[in-house]
Amino acid sequence: MKNVWKTLLTAALVASMATAAGCGTTDTSTASDDAAQEQFVFANSGAYRPFSFDESGEIVGFDVDIANEIAKRIDREPVMQSPVPFDTLIQGLKAGKYDALVASHGITAEREEQVDFTTPYYRSGAQIFVAAGTTDIAGPDDLGGTKIGVVKASTYLDLAKGLTDEGNVTTYDSDVVALQDLVTGRVDAVITDKLVGFMARNDSGLEIEAVGDVLQEDEMGIAVQESDSELLDAINSALEDMIADGTYEEISMRWFNENILGQ
Repeated sequence: MKNVWKTLLTAALVASMATAAGCGTTDTSTASDDAAQEQFVFANSGAYRPFSFDESGEIVGFDVDIANEIAKRIDREPVMQSPVPFDTLIQGLKAGKYDALVASHGITAEREEQVDFTTPYYRSGAQIFVAAGTTDIAGPDDLGGTKIGVVKASTYLDLAKGLTDEGNVTTYDSDVVALQDLVTGRVDAVITDKLVGFMARNDSGLEIEAVGDVLQEDEMGIAVQESDSELLDAINSALEDMIADGTYEEISMRWFNENILGQ
């Protein structure tokens, strides 16, 4: 009889341990899922000074600060992915690798067919830059037959192709590298965001200058996956609050010494 009771008690103990282990596994999975849902995973190129760039091994910049502040206001943990080439960012977003792109994407009809954009979080425009002292390029009409540098997959690529022969357009992963090639004479002109060009000139000491008027006005948006209306609304609300309470201007002044929302 003792052996029978011993067998029954052993079986009950094993069953109890199995149940507890099963419950523990379920709880761990749920906790992990909840943690993932609380993250705000965003990406940028890390090669677009002063919006996102490497500083002593850390990606910093205006876009990074904006993304971190948004995460705080929507009660999520900010998680920035390692720098991604600009021309692959939208594909990564569509594949679900990130929640959002805080990467200075110009809002265009073509891009809106693939992703959803927030309201504009800053405005700028396409500007022609030439090496300091250049006398034969004063505007877009002088670019025929010249070598033009431009970033891959940027909204400025088509502009460049329309101003010179397509074979004369050189594409880059980074605006800074393109502007450095401008100084060394590898290209005759660079079309980039005017703020990026001015920062490169002022902070890096590049001997470049802007010529002509802005070629096109650009509104920049934060991209999310199509139909992710809940996140889109949350980010828009966070941006609106940041602008209203002065946080946006504080971040902008930190990087540009002016408020770039209305540029």
